[in-house]
Amino acid sequence: MQLILILIVIAGGMGLSVEAGLLGPLGGEVGDLWATFSVFGVGAVLTFLLMLFFSPRNSPSFFAQPSWQLIGGVLGPVYVIILTVATPAIGIAMTMIGILAGQVFKSLIIDHFGLLGTPHRKIDNKRIIALIFIIAALFMVAQG
Repeated sequence: MQLILILIVIAGGMGLSVEAGLLGPLGGEVGDLWATFSVFGVGAVLTFLLMLFFSPRNSPSFFAQPSWQLIGGVLGPVYVIILTVATPAIGIAMTMIGILAGQVFKSLIIDHFGLLGTPHRKIDNKRIIALIFIIAALFMVAQG
């Protein structure tokens, strides 16, 4: 099961690269914020349709959840705006490696301290080396 999830995550990452490639030109044509809105508008409609057919009817109210958990609703558009603005300027590879470096760095901190309700996963040498390789890739792509 873990291998299947890893493959799904890799496919999701590939999808983000395609999304970045689509957003740059779209942002150049209609504006960065309209391009961002298009992503979330289409995504909201699709998610709504999925909720209608697949969401449990007796789940706890969305509005009863702690407000700090809704910060993801702010972070998503910020991320897409960054993709839309950065991709045409520095390319898809640099954008994705930069995003990946930030994700891995912050993920290590979140895991290490068990933040946001996640289980503790200590930072070890292998995780630090992985981050160093990602940062090295960022510099190598930047120079290439």
